[in-house]
Formats: sequence, structure tokens, C-alpha cells
Amino acid sequence: MYEDKTLKCEECGEEFVFTAGEQEFYAEKGFQNEPKRCRNCRQARKNAGKSPRKYFTATCAKCGREATVPFEPTEGRAVYCSECFEEMKEQA
Repeated sequence: MYEDKTLKCEECGEEFVFTAGEQEFYAEKGFQNEPKRCRNCRQARKNAGKSPRKYFTATCAKCGREATVPFEPTEGRAVYCSECFEEMKEQA
């Protein structure tokens, strides 16, 4: 029923494919209009007002390896690397 369409991005002028699957998704959601921007321009527009996430380094309380976390570690609270954190979630 749907066929891939080639559209031109309103923002950057590049051509992009509006796939049959995307068209079906748009129809299911009740969207009337086709996208006007390519995926990269949509993402850039979506993230334009956001400041980049700040990461902090900490030492994992379980294995002692260095971990990068998206929050500032608090003194006296354990911080775990992603591997140890996943292990703990599985055990719970």
C-alpha cells in the first residue's frame, strides 16, 4: 500500500527517503503531513535548546574501576560502573 518516497529537506536541502514503514507509522498516529526535515535536521532541531549532558568520573564501589556517570557523585554514596550496576539489578 505504501511506497518509499524521496523528499527534500526544508532545512538543509538534502534529499531523504520517507520509507513505507514511516508512512504507515504516520498514518497510524493520524499525522496528516509528510515530514519536512531529514532525520539529522529533526534531531538538531529537537536538541537545539538542550545543553549537553555533563558527565563525571567516579570509582566503582564494587570492582574499583573508573566509571563515567551522568550525575555528580555525592560523598558517602556508592557509585557503580555500568557492569556492576547491571549485575546488582539482575540479583534483585
